[in-house]
Parts: sequence; C-alpha cells; structure tokens
Amino acid sequence: MIDSGFLITSFVTLFVIIDPIGLAPIFIALTQDLSAKRRRQIAVRSILVGSGILALFAVLGEAVLEFVGISMPAFRVAGGILLFLTALDMLFERRTKRRENTSQPDEEEDFDDPSVFPLAIPLIAGPGSIATVILLTGQQPGLLGFASIMGVLASVLLILFVFLLSAGVLGRALGKTGITVVTRLLGMLLAALAVQFVLDGLRDFGFMGS
Repeated sequence: MIDSGFLITSFVTLFVIIDPIGLAPIFIALTQDLSAKRRRQIAVRSILVGSGILALFAVLGEAVLEFVGISMPAFRVAGGILLFLTALDMLFERRTKRRENTSQPDEEEDFDDPSVFPLAIPLIAGPGSIATVILLTGQQPGLLGFASIMGVLASVLLILFVFLLSAGVLGRALGKTGITVVTRLLGMLLAALAVQFVLDGLRDFGFMGS
C-alpha cells in the first residue's frame, strides 16, 4: 500500500517543478495571435509529448541517458542552453516577426509550433521534472509505485491543461500591449532560469564550488 503522505509529497513536488501557473503566461506568449483551435492543439500535443517523455524516464530512469552516454548534468546544461535561446526569441519578439513574415501561416510546414520545444521539452519534461520522476520511482519501486506516481503526474498535467485552456481568456484581458510586456518579462525570467540550469549542471560536473 502506498503511503498517502508520499502521494501528497509527490504531487506537491511535481506541481512546483512543472509549475502549471507559471507555464500559463509562457503559453500565452508562445501562442499569441493564434486561433483558439490552434492553441488547444498545441496544449494537447505538448502535454502528451511531455507526459510520454516523463513516463519513459520513470520506467527506465537514468539508464536512458547512460545508454546514449549522457549524464544528468550534461542534460541539464543542454536544456539550459536551449531554454536560453527561447528566452532570446521572447525578449526580441523573433517569433512574432517570423509569424508576420509567413505568407501562409495555416500550413503545417510554415507553422512555428512550440508544442514539442520549448513547451514539452524542457518546460514540462525538463531536467528538473525528469530528475524528480526518476527519484520518486526509485523511492517506490514496483508496478504499484509506478502506477501511483503516474497517477500523480496525470493529475498535475490535468491541472496544467486547464490553465493552458484558460490562457486565451487571460490573453484577451491583457491585450496586445500587455502580452508584449509580459512576454519580455517572462523572457528575462526564462533567461535567468536557463542560466541556473547551466550553473547547476556545471556544479554537478565539479567545475564550480558548492
């Protein structure tokens, strides 16, 4: 029998790491000027991809990274660099300019789809959440432990989905100018988060003092 305290701790940990509340305004910034249908598709795709990646790491753990010769610190540094590039796009509104210069934005091949990157990876399934599911499944081995952790993860992702679906209402309330301001502020925060990922990875490598 799984301890209820462990389930509560797992939920709180995954909720803080994935941060549905914090991801909602980022989702607005990445999907501005898109239709409600397109935003819904992006939300569903990002959550499915992110949950699939987290489930894979919950089953196989660090063996996945070790199989391809990648350590968790290296994964953290790579995720930080990719996230920093996304932050630059948000700070300088490069995504908006690319959309405005696209002659046929409704075609899939021309669509700058953020569902896989950066939403699914590394914002949903990033170094922190991957390390968390590896740690939690290690604490509760076996099929029952895996099922309980997947249930907790599903509940957090369901909350995230609700926040993403309501992002359009918040976007209309902010208006275009408000979204621009929020986008740039979040770009700065994402840049800082990316640098923290890199610093944590370098510290794990032993390049920096504790």
